[in-house]
Order: sequence, then C-alpha cells, then structure tokens
Amino acid sequence: MSTLTTGSAAPNFNLSSMGENGPEMVSLESALQNGPVVLLFVPAAFTGVCTTEFCEITASYSEYEALGASVIGISGDSPFAQAAWAEKEGIKMRLVSDYDHSVARAYGVAYDSFLPEKNLPLSGVSKRSAFVIAKDGTVAHAEVLESPGDMPDFAKVKAALEGLR
Repeated sequence: MSTLTTGSAAPNFNLSSMGENGPEMVSLESALQNGPVVLLFVPAAFTGVCTTEFCEITASYSEYEALGASVIGISGDSPFAQAAWAEKEGIKMRLVSDYDHSVARAYGVAYDSFLPEKNLPLSGVSKRSAFVIAKDGTVAHAEVLESPGDMPDFAKVKAALEGLR
C-alpha cells in the first residue's frame, strides 16, 4: 500500500498496549472519540533517536492536550518491551505494539529492509512518521521520513492540530 496522504481515510487498528492491569487493546476508532490523534511511528524501542523523540513529546505533552489531541506511539516491539522502555525513560504517552507490522504496512510506512548496511535487514520495521488524524478519521497531516535518524517537524504537527480547532 502507498503512504497515506492528507485527506486519506486513516485505517483503524486494534493493537496491544500495557495498561495498569496488564495488556489491553487500543483502537484508533476509540481514541478518536476523545478528539484528534497524533500517531507517531518509530523503528524500535530503546534506540537513541526514538527515545529522544518520545521523551521530547512527553515533556511537551500538555501542549498536545491543550490542542485537544492525544498522542499514540507505535513500534513493532512487544508491549512488554515498550512498557520497560517507557518506565526506564519516563515516557508517558500511550505506546502500542504493531508486532506484526500490519499497521505500518497499512499506513505505507514499513521499510522493505531496515538498515541492511548495518546488518539489520528487518522487513516491516516502521519508518519514523507522524500522522495527525482528525476526529472524523481523515489524515490532516502526514510526514514520513526515509532516514531513521531524522525527526518529524513537530511545529507542523501542532499547526495541523490548530487547523482542526
């Protein structure tokens, strides 16, 4: 599938996340009931740039809440690994496990081969990406980065959220 663009319908998902009482399922559809959603795809837990990104989002989470949005981080790691990562790094946003990479593929952000030159030829790993999903389920902003070392333009993410007010 090709990468989603602004105006596209965002595919729903139902993915595992660690809640207070253990694993629970999180769907885009249910998250949208509370307002727009920012989806942040990252390649892997416990890696430098991914940790920096999610720690920065945690530090500025109140700005997203003030814009009426929730933020969901998506990686192909198990919910148990994500929970350990969140605890170690103080990540406060909801993390969901796209363990089979089906959501990365549905959004068109899966690598065919992730960093084969560094001996990581993993198929399906998420490209670092940011999507703003409006309450009606349409994509209001889409940014997909080819380099795992680059970060999304969060000023544009916030501007897209402002445009939904």
